[in-house]
Amino acid sequence: MSKIDPFSPQTLEAVCRVIADTERGLTSSEIGYLIQDCKLNDVSPTMTKWKRLFNTLVEAQNNYQVGNHLIMFINRAMDPVSYARNKDTFEWRRSELNVVLSFSGYSVREDGKTIRAQAETTLKGARARAGALRSTLEDRGAHIEIFNYCKAELLEENYFHAVLEAIKGVAQRIRDMASLPTDGAVLVNTAFSVNKPILAINSLSTETEISEQKGFSNILVGLFGAVRNPVAHSPKTTWPMTEQDALDIFALMSFVHRRLDNTNKVPVIA
Repeated sequence: MSKIDPFSPQTLEAVCRVIADTERGLTSSEIGYLIQDCKLNDVSPTMTKWKRLFNTLVEAQNNYQVGNHLIMFINRAMDPVSYARNKDTFEWRRSELNVVLSFSGYSVREDGKTIRAQAETTLKGARARAGALRSTLEDRGAHIEIFNYCKAELLEENYFHAVLEAIKGVAQRIRDMASLPTDGAVLVNTAFSVNKPILAINSLSTETEISEQKGFSNILVGLFGAVRNPVAHSPKTTWPMTEQDALDIFALMSFVHRRLDNTNKVPVIA
């Protein structure tokens, strides 16, 4: 590895906070193993995870006046083999690391290797590079359920599969709420029937409310028929999905999820 200029204390701390994140970071034992594997001095093994790693990397950087040890640690911590059964964790760590490293002109590739890249100067630019689609959806206030079903796809800027997974998430949420095993139009028409409803978006006590229930049901059927089914049954090459199309569809799904937030299960009358 060629000589790398030392990183600022702020960058070192931010990287350590990602790698040693309380919920999604490496465990204490994993950090200890990688410190040993990189032949670094474990300066403060009893401290909190991120401080332990920070102190180790600061000492190495001060002693050798290079930033190589940080890059070496990241490369080993992001070895894809370690994430063979946990892709979401890999994508989260990679995305967050790329936000931090972008200010220093580095980026973590899909193979876990850190490479030089054009340096960013703004947080907006750094966030956009790490995940433009996700960043835009967050700015628009997209419903949290969307991110629960397509995290990895959003980080990869994969509009086609992100839309597919998000719509599948809508169907799964309705199945869970209605306790039904079906899918598509059958699921929607059964769950939101106005004659024998299982789920109701309002009290269904007036013609206007009944009409609203019918309209919401039609929106769902249209969403599955016009978007989910073609995307699910067509190869990506024959069904192009632009960023604008994806954003518009996500906006519709956010509306659906917000209505589902206030949807109630209709009591069964014996």
